[in-house]
Parts: sequence; C-alpha cells; structure tokens
Amino acid sequence: MSENAPYDIAVLRGDGVGPEVVDEACKALDAAVATVPGLALTVTEWEAGVGLYARTGEALPTETYDAVRAADATLLGAMGLPDVRAEDGTEIQGRVTIGLRTSLGLYGGIRPIKLYPGITPRIDALGPVDLVVVRENTEGLFASFDGGAGIADHVVGDTALISRAGTERVTRRAFELAAARPGRPSDGTPLVTCVDKANIFRSQAFFRRVFTEVATGEYPSVPHEFALVDALSLSVLQRPETYDVLVTENMFGDIISDLATVLIGGLGMAPSGDVGDRHALFQPSHGSAPDLVGRGVANPLATVLSAAMMLDWLADRHDDPAARAAARMVDDAVATVTAHGTVTPDLGGRASTVEVGDAVAAVIRESPVPNV
Repeated sequence: MSENAPYDIAVLRGDGVGPEVVDEACKALDAAVATVPGLALTVTEWEAGVGLYARTGEALPTETYDAVRAADATLLGAMGLPDVRAEDGTEIQGRVTIGLRTSLGLYGGIRPIKLYPGITPRIDALGPVDLVVVRENTEGLFASFDGGAGIADHVVGDTALISRAGTERVTRRAFELAAARPGRPSDGTPLVTCVDKANIFRSQAFFRRVFTEVATGEYPSVPHEFALVDALSLSVLQRPETYDVLVTENMFGDIISDLATVLIGGLGMAPSGDVGDRHALFQPSHGSAPDLVGRGVANPLATVLSAAMMLDWLADRHDDPAARAAARMVDDAVATVTAHGTVTPDLGGRASTVEVGDAVAAVIRESPVPNV
C-alpha cells in the first residue's frame, strides 16, 4: 500500500489500563511510520468497552462497530471491569470481544509465546521458548456465549460445538503459520501439534479427524502430531523447545495460552491477534487490571507486540514490504529494550509504563532506515 493510501487503523482503548498501554503501542506505531519509507497509517479512536456500558448501557455502539468493520485492522486495549456485570452474572466485555470475533469471522486466535532477552521466566524452562497457540475462536464452548440452556435456577448447561468448516479453516491457518516460521527451537523442524481430548469426547475426536484430513491431504510436507490437552499442559512447560505451532479448540486454547505465559514472564509479554480472511483485531492477552490504573506500572509490551502482529498481518494481506519491515523493527525494539532491563515491575524492573513505551519508540526511531 502506498503513502497515498494509508492503512485505516481503528483503535479501541478499552477499560482499566487499556488506554495506558494502547497509548504506548501507538507511540511505537508513530515511530515506525516516521522511520519506514512507504508506511502510512491513519489511526482513529472509537469508543467501546465496559466503562462506556456503565455510562450509556451500550458497550459497542453501532458507529464503532461500523468503523471496526470498515478498518484495515483494529488495535484493542484491555477490556472489562469485574464489578460491571450483566443480570446473568457474566462480565460485559464478552459482548465486545466475542461479539466481534463472531460477527467479523475472526476464527483464528493467534497467541505467540516467545521469551525475549533479559526476561526471567516465572518457572525454569529447559530450553528456548518460541511457540504459537492457534485457538479456534468462534466455536467450542464459546458457541454458547449469550445462550446456553437452563431449568429455572437449578440446572444450567452450555454446549460445545465443533464444525467441519471451522476446524478446517483454523487447521489451515496453523499449517500456513508453521510454514512461515523457523520451526521449533530444539531442531528447527516445522511442527503442528493438534491439542484435544479425543480419547473422551466425540466432538474432540471429530476435531482430530478433520485436522488429520487437512494435515495429510493439504500439507503432507509439514510434520504434525497429536497431544491430549491435560498431558500437553505439563509438557509444554517442561519442554517448550519441542513445540512450534499448537492448534486447538476455543476453551483449551484460551487456557493453554495463558498458562504458557509463565515461560515468558507473564501476561504482560503476551500479545494476540484475532484474525479472519478479511478482518483482524489485535490486543494484549491480559485483562484490564483495574487495580493498576493510574499507577504507571502496567506493562505495555504485550500491546506493543500486538501492534507488531498487526503490521505483520497487514504485510501478509497486502504483500507490503514496508509493513513487514515495520513489524520486524517493532519486535526488535522490544527485544533491545528488554535486554537493557527497561521493564516494568511485573518483570522485576523499575521503569514506568510511559518510560517503557518511550524506550521502544526511541529504539525504533534510532534504527537504520530499512530498504523496502
């Protein structure tokens, strides 16, 4: 995309520390635009979130939804306030995040788990950590969102649904991602691991069967394997270097991706992208952390890295070397900053949210101009 046709980026700052961390991610984007020839972004903020719901009774206004739908990509800050709930006891943020995933076809939840220089894992890992969890985003138990079934106040049930089409497309996404990565850290071999509970549940056996059909029929040159989710939850912590891309259904992916952040310093280092064939939304994996609001200690790096993922997705979608160079530049800047120890207290540092964001932006601006 040329400078005359900038990417339209919708920004939803969200709740809690969301606005604080999004502001730092936008600094990184501004620095990338100033440094990378040919990269242009039009960034527009739109209101959405639980705070807005508390004031107006509406978490995702129509004009915001329309803007997100029309945008080239969306950057979302953390969303949700635990004390603001619907009458059924559920939190409100799902009406925004899950609603957008469903209505925009954001079926692939991409959650990188990568250990950056200078960061100490919360547990001892035996090898390097660089894997990706690909979470099916619209089915499984989450298909019952805002639905389910109940008998008065005595029995309530949510049904997990797995479809052939949904499994096929998320499996393809996982294999395409594996083909573009350097492979698992232990030996550089591309590997896609199907994570399920196929030994017990028919829906999970179906997920594995459809995965196998796609793997063997469409990607015979990319190795694949199978793991039961309970065993995988231990082995990924003990032997993270042996994994590359994990693909799984919605609830398992949600839990595994959060669990695995103990390998990389916590949720403050965990970006994510919710991607489809046309639309994409990027956000940190952590929550809104209302107890940290205004203290200047929230880690912005998960959101900065989510912005890098956004640039990378735009590069893939539009075959844009400028966006690709910018994504790499932002990621490299984060590595430089963490290696120097400029990190927030959750990572053992003393830097503030703003200081970390300023440091990342400074490294980007001081980087050599890429040849694109």
